Amino acid sequence: MAQVQRMSRLMIKTLRDDPADAETLNHKLLVRAGYVRRTAAGIWTWLPLGKKVLENITRVVREEMDAIGGQEVLLPALLPKESYDASGRYDEYGDLLFKLKDRKGAEYLLGPTHEEIFTQVVKDQITSYKDLPVILYQIQTKYRDEARPRAGVLRGREFQMKDSYSFDTTDEGLVEAYQLHRAAYIRIFERLGLDHRIVSAVSGAMGGSASEEFLAPAPAGEDTFVDCPACDYAANTEAVTFKATPVDGSAHGPVEELDTPDTPTIETLAAHLGVPAAETLKNLLVKVDGEIVAVGVPGDREVDLGKLGEHLAPAVVELVTAEDFEGRPELVRGYVGPQGLEKVRYIADPRIAAGTAWITGANKPGTHAKNVVAGRDFEVDDYLDVVVVEEGDPCPACGAGLKLDRAIEIGHIFQLGRKFADAFQLDVLGQNGKPVRVTMGSYGIGVSRAVAALAEQTADEQGLCWPREIAPADVHVVAAGKALQTELALDVSQKLAAAGVRVMVDDRAGVSPGVKFTDAELIGIPKILVAGRRSAEGVLELKDRRTGEREELTVDEAITRLTTQG
Repeated sequence: MAQVQRMSRLMIKTLRDDPADAETLNHKLLVRAGYVRRTAAGIWTWLPLGKKVLENITRVVREEMDAIGGQEVLLPALLPKESYDASGRYDEYGDLLFKLKDRKGAEYLLGPTHEEIFTQVVKDQITSYKDLPVILYQIQTKYRDEARPRAGVLRGREFQMKDSYSFDTTDEGLVEAYQLHRAAYIRIFERLGLDHRIVSAVSGAMGGSASEEFLAPAPAGEDTFVDCPACDYAANTEAVTFKATPVDGSAHGPVEELDTPDTPTIETLAAHLGVPAAETLKNLLVKVDGEIVAVGVPGDREVDLGKLGEHLAPAVVELVTAEDFEGRPELVRGYVGPQGLEKVRYIADPRIAAGTAWITGANKPGTHAKNVVAGRDFEVDDYLDVVVVEEGDPCPACGAGLKLDRAIEIGHIFQLGRKFADAFQLDVLGQNGKPVRVTMGSYGIGVSRAVAALAEQTADEQGLCWPREIAPADVHVVAAGKALQTELALDVSQKLAAAGVRVMVDDRAGVSPGVKFTDAELIGIPKILVAGRRSAEGVLELKDRRTGEREELTVDEAITRLTTQG
């Protein structure tokens, strides 16, 4: 028998107006409908209805993880600092970590993710190849000290996550585990009713040989991804590549210096010379682990610092300051050019291909140079895709113009390889009796983020609109107000529950029918069953929350319909 939730006894407080600090749809509606309550910046209390939705998502995730042979464990959230020192990630995470000390001065952190601890668990528990492969997972609270928590539960300092890890002795085994997870994720997001895209991604500080993200398109998304309308290519903007194609630069004349006073920016330079910004070469100076590095891109494009950081991870990338120019006379602020730069690593976007000619800084105040040819007048140390991707950029697969879209990251899978196994010397005894270094995969799903993503994708003007498997109930029974209507509503609720249907019934006394109907729309349970004006005849009105379709049914017809619905 399923449960009947009576709103007269349920702790729920709905709001007519949006919270003053809410910017995104999920933030507004989850608060207004009584699913969550803000405790502090980035910290949320899951109220009874919200906890049910969270648990329903958790159930789906758990069922699909168990189906691929995953074994569930629960690791601590409070973790020793030395584990993250061993992997180098204590410094990599930096201010994102919540750090604390116990009364004896020992240092700890609240876990942002658990690769280190899972590796140590397997090192302690598994010693032979005979015990592998293995997939372990947990559904756990994670912590990150976000500088600007926003968008409700979408970007918090505390969040629910499923993280799983595969352990194998061969690279082929890792690929198999990766594909198992990929297929499981597709099933999970299909069951949750999430519209999603699988896109190529960069591994960044996580390392590894392959990485894909699962993104839920939504205006509130923090990720930008590209989609090709002509083929099936899709990628996070940080993973988009552009092929460097050398050109014949022999026709370009020699380097010629130009008097360009008061032109320290691309905009002022292009205006002064009357040329398109695309003909100029922009050279951005950054520090990579404290070392000054120059990054060259076409003058009409911007450097994507996030993309640059992912390429250079785990190194720390930051912009130079005025102080960094002191004692470096060869670095002329606003007039830097790659030609003649000494002891400075030069990274260029592939568009700065060998043979291309540019107008760029001459490394002298108020002076630029034209006919500066890549490969002739300067060398590129490393080619990296570092420009901000723009709508219409060529698809790496077919050349058609790419489209940009916003999305919420709901999952990420990595072929980690041996990064963490190396850090903790995770070996097992191989078939030949010799130690074998284990290879790993890491796979995450944002459980609480999935709640926000579903709210963003499925809500309408009236409120939330949950898929049935995720909703806090299957049907929302509304007693319009009179004693007879309340009696009928409670009776049909009990019969539905006895048939296995999850029911929430609005039996609140002293609440107007209008408020009850508005709350039913706002709360978003898939079916709304109203005991209204024809209650004396034993007739109810059934409404589909998503389509708005209505029909009048007898009690028996309503029970049959709701117990046989898909």
